[in-house]
Amino acid sequence: KIYNKNNIFMSINENQPIHSISKRFSKSTKQLATLGPASSSAEMIEKLFLAGADVFRLNFSHGEHSEKAALVKIIRDIESKYNHPIAILADLQGPKLRVGIFDNDKVLLVDGQKFVFDMKDEPGSSSRVKLPHPEILTTLQPGDTLLLDDGKLRMKVKETTIGSLGLEEGQVICEVIIGGNLSNRKGVNTPSIVLPISPLTPKDRKDLAFALTIDVDWVALSFVQKPEDITELRALTGNKVKIMAKLEKPSAINYLDEIVDLSDGLMVARGDLGVEMNPWDVPVIQKRIVETSKLLGKPVVIATQMLESMIDNPTPTRAEASDCATAIYDSSDAVMLSAESAAGKYPVESVTMQQLIINKVEADEVYRESLDRFAQESTLRIFQDATTTAITLAARQVADISKSKAIVAFTESGGTAL
Repeated sequence: KIYNKNNIFMSINENQPIHSISKRFSKSTKQLATLGPASSSAEMIEKLFLAGADVFRLNFSHGEHSEKAALVKIIRDIESKYNHPIAILADLQGPKLRVGIFDNDKVLLVDGQKFVFDMKDEPGSSSRVKLPHPEILTTLQPGDTLLLDDGKLRMKVKETTIGSLGLEEGQVICEVIIGGNLSNRKGVNTPSIVLPISPLTPKDRKDLAFALTIDVDWVALSFVQKPEDITELRALTGNKVKIMAKLEKPSAINYLDEIVDLSDGLMVARGDLGVEMNPWDVPVIQKRIVETSKLLGKPVVIATQMLESMIDNPTPTRAEASDCATAIYDSSDAVMLSAESAAGKYPVESVTMQQLIINKVEADEVYRESLDRFAQESTLRIFQDATTTAITLAARQVADISKSKAIVAFTESGGTAL
């Protein structure tokens, strides 16, 4: 059991000492928990809060508006009960790009074969299928890559006749690089191009308008490709909520500094990012996003598959625990659970596990030393005056060694204090 009769928070291994509920409030790294079928009751949401959840994510890809309003009320009641702030994140679905349907629901595509995308309404076959997204068909050029079904299938564009014949008669002709089964309405990813579309679909705009009426604190924007996408959302939200940019498209990384600057927070959406990028590139990009966010003073969340195996198991793999710990050692501001807390068998245990990992890392001297190193390095990067930088870093070191209570800084511009 997670709680004993005195409402004391237990560690997952009952042979270990009791882990006091006060630990839930002492950590610096925040936890985001996605709500869903496994965590929609008031009792469960309260347990997740007590286990460590600081932010609850409402996934607008699923569920009705009435359900979201009910969840917000539950969260605000818990917030009032414990006199402790809880943030609510409304996560917009974003564009969903999918192929059409097939004659027999699915086809088998073989490596090296030709496969055609067009706008014809007929059901697809093993040689062609409708791609009901003109913005993709008109943008693709020879050499571009298409990924289907979460990257399981890969194709390369060999030729396009859209420009000469138009959308009704034209085709995008591809070579299948990695084949497999392709079934009705599977997703399409376009890692090599920036699509000329808004990140906000008509559904997103309705969801956003509703979210702004139910007291959410943050809105997460999916399908961010360029800085203008953040500007478009900001024009609709004003200062009513904070904006979190979900970085899940390779093109967004090309505009990283600008997107970080325009956003209030960042989410490293490693699942979608991992579909469109090489797996070995994602950890490097993750570190780059975290470093850029820290330098610009914006909170950053690490998301997707953090404790994936806990959807079905009461404990994570050692690799997952290490992944979560590494995100914290890198000074990420928050870690997020998706299906683990929304639809898994062990939502409370998943949040608990993250909390235990957070507290263990934050108690480690290596973690504190890394924060100090970053503070010094960022000071050197931001401030160009070498003399002032040297003096302020020396003052900080003296204060640490002497355990001084405060440093008094005389400053005209504010730079010395910073």
